[in-house]
Amino acid sequence: MNQELILYILKLIVIPCLFVTVAIPFIKKLAAHIGAIDEPNERKVHKVPIPRLGGLGIYFGFLLGYMLFGKEDALMNSILIASFVIVLTGVIDDIKPLKASHKFLGQLVSTLIVVFYGGLLLQKIDAFGIYINFGILAYPITIFFILGCVNCINLIDGLDGLAGGIASIFFLTIGIIAACKGQYGLAFLLAFIMFGSCLGFLFHNFYPASIFMGDSGSMFLGFIISVITLLGFKNIMMTSIIVPLLLLTIPISDTLFAIVRRKLKGESISKPDKMHIHHQLLKRHLSQRTTVIIIYIATALFASASIIYVLVDAKLGYILYGILLFCIFVFACKTDVIFDHNKVVEEVVVETPKKKEESKTSKKKESKKKKS
Repeated sequence: MNQELILYILKLIVIPCLFVTVAIPFIKKLAAHIGAIDEPNERKVHKVPIPRLGGLGIYFGFLLGYMLFGKEDALMNSILIASFVIVLTGVIDDIKPLKASHKFLGQLVSTLIVVFYGGLLLQKIDAFGIYINFGILAYPITIFFILGCVNCINLIDGLDGLAGGIASIFFLTIGIIAACKGQYGLAFLLAFIMFGSCLGFLFHNFYPASIFMGDSGSMFLGFIISVITLLGFKNIMMTSIIVPLLLLTIPISDTLFAIVRRKLKGESISKPDKMHIHHQLLKRHLSQRTTVIIIYIATALFASASIIYVLVDAKLGYILYGILLFCIFVFACKTDVIFDHNKVVEEVVVETPKKKEESKTSKKKESKKKKS
């Protein structure tokens, strides 16, 4: 990369970063004034009330970056309109929690805007020697993909700096790949602007956090991640849609584990609990800071594998992906992220004596019958 490009990338990162860093203290006061406060309870990790609405800071950083460096077109207009809708939905939820159905409606409207007005579609998949063209099914598949990304980031947002850090690693990785491949389009621009905005927010959100991003932030990050993924694949920046998905292995795995876990318990998949990946690490007496850093490292390893896969050697990338995915599988087996092993053991311990008594009673009854 030449010096001029490096300077341009630094501007994309530093200006939104500084702006968000300075804007967050004002947003804290706004959150306190309108009652957008996250109160502690038995399900949450923090012990004192913390203002929400940090997502507004990230959103404003995104808007500033686009106004300074972006170009207007129909696709970007759709992204701006959809972003406003999803951030507004999140802000309302941060002030007074919405029903899950109402929140989903806001997510769906945002998704439909970029799909039908912006024409952003996942039309095919090309991975591991498999090629599939979705045809007319591209519309429902794209809608499902965007909604999935939005809710993955929303679910992983459970510790100080966790969602913001994972998103930052994603944006930086996509930006690096785009720059190295000479793809300086909208995905490149948004990736570095969002990276800078997230860094500015993390200055206030990393443990101990003085503000949370709230749903206004987590849903917006998930939405922009999905948009950048689709933009990168559409412009052949990514050799496969699987690459950005693997960058999100931790939040995607956490979402899938939560769905399976709750289904096995017969609970609603939207019911909150304290069994997520980060909760499993906290159970092992790790601090919040250590837990978040471990998840950062895991995400960074997937990011490194992605860079190697796209830019260096695809076969080596496959091997690294395989090793990392195996580690996730082992983690799932060794922890309670899917099955509550302690509960299973307790049930066995409690039920076994009962079964023994029942078998003794049945044997006595049978012997009496024989004698009679």
